[in-house]
This record gives sequence, structure tokens and C-alpha cells, in this order.
Amino acid sequence: RPFVLRRKKVDVLPDLPPRTEASLFVTLNESERALYDAIRIAARSEVSAMLAQNRGALAVLEALLRLRQCACHASLVPGQKAETSSKTEVLLDRLRHSIDGGHRALVFSPWTSLLDLLEPRLVRENISFIRLDGSTRNREEVVARFQHPDGPSVMLVSLKAGGTGLNLTAADHVFIVDPWWNPAVEAQAADRAHRIGQDNPVMVYRLVTEDTVEERIQVLKEKKKNLAEAAIGSGDAALSLSRDDLLELLD
Repeated sequence: RPFVLRRKKVDVLPDLPPRTEASLFVTLNESERALYDAIRIAARSEVSAMLAQNRGALAVLEALLRLRQCACHASLVPGQKAETSSKTEVLLDRLRHSIDGGHRALVFSPWTSLLDLLEPRLVRENISFIRLDGSTRNREEVVARFQHPDGPSVMLVSLKAGGTGLNLTAADHVFIVDPWWNPAVEAQAADRAHRIGQDNPVMVYRLVTEDTVEERIQVLKEKKKNLAEAAIGSGDAALSLSRDDLLELLD
């Protein structure tokens, strides 16, 4: 019979400090809600019609992308402009609390365009930061600056550039601005801080916008994860989504 040989991180590195994960829920303001609902209604109608014809995988992904962007910051949506967003304000508030408590933080997003929007707000709040993304050429120097005891309080990291191979143990708080349904990718991001050399307990926060595709993805991800755990004892299994799963995300 097939079998799975699994070794958990806690078994290999029992001396690592604890890691706690939590969701920070964000409520859209009135204008953000109106924009989100308009995009959602149009997208669901389009996607339903295309799925009925056994096509439309790209349309589904595009619709989910637009909704995810809208849940983070309206300025990410083509043709829209906003000074700030509800999620940005929640993130900045938590960063201020973290820094006041003597902590340093990693902020992960899959979109460099969102990092572009966060940078001027950090400047305005007098929060020192450094950035690492796919365009960074001097990665070792950037990492060394952050790891220095007098380094900046925050590192902005694109998920693709910072998902693996980096030791960023100067931070003990991790913020995942745009949660997605691959638990392994999110775990790799958090592992940048939670690894050998980390002396402090690590807090991992996922910013989840209420009553949006983000919240539905978290519910669906947890359900699929529990199924995977029951089946093979691994929560890292890839999530397969049915037609009904996709439509449920757009409800």
C-alpha cells in the first residue's frame, strides 16, 4: 500500500521558539464595499456563463485576482484610485504596536505594486524600512542591513523573492498582507523568521478582509487542509478546486 513518510519541523528543530499564527480581520469602508460588490457581481455572472460551457479557467483566475486586489487596496484595480485602504490602515496600526513593543517585522505581499503603495505610508509614519523584491540586485547587502542590530524596523518583501533561502531572524513578527490558498508558500514566508538563530517567539499575522473572497478562501483552505490531514496526515497537499468551490468564492 502507498504510504507517506513525514517529518515535522517541530521534531527536527525542537529547540526553536514557539510560533503563533493569527488572522487580523479587516472591514471594508463604504466606498470599498461598493466597489468590491460591483466587481463581484459582474465577475460571477461572467464566470458562471463560461463555466457552463466548460471553459473559463482564465476568467475565474482573473476575477479572483481583481477581487483580491480590491480587498487589499482599490488602487490596485485598473482605473481606480485611492489614497489609502482599510487593510493598509490595519497593517500600519499593527506595525506601530509591534515597533513600540521592541519588535521588528516582515511584510509579505505577492504584488510589488502593493509594496509601492505601502512605502510612502511608512515614510509618512516615520517607520524605517528596507525592501526586497525580484528587482533587488544586492540581496546579501539588503539582508545584512536588516539583520544588523540597528537595522530598519520593517522589511517589505515580495512573496516570490522572499519565499525561500533567506535568514531574516532579526524579525519576530510576520505580516502576510494577501493570504492565498497555498499553505506551503505562506509557511515558507513565515519560515524566514522562524528558523535557526531565532531567539524570540514568532507571531505570524494574516490580514483577511471580512466578507470577501479572502475570508472564503481561508474557510475553504481550512476545510481542504483538514481533509488532507485526515487522508494522509499532511496539510501541505495541493488544493484541488471544483466548479462549485470556485463559484462559492464569488458569492
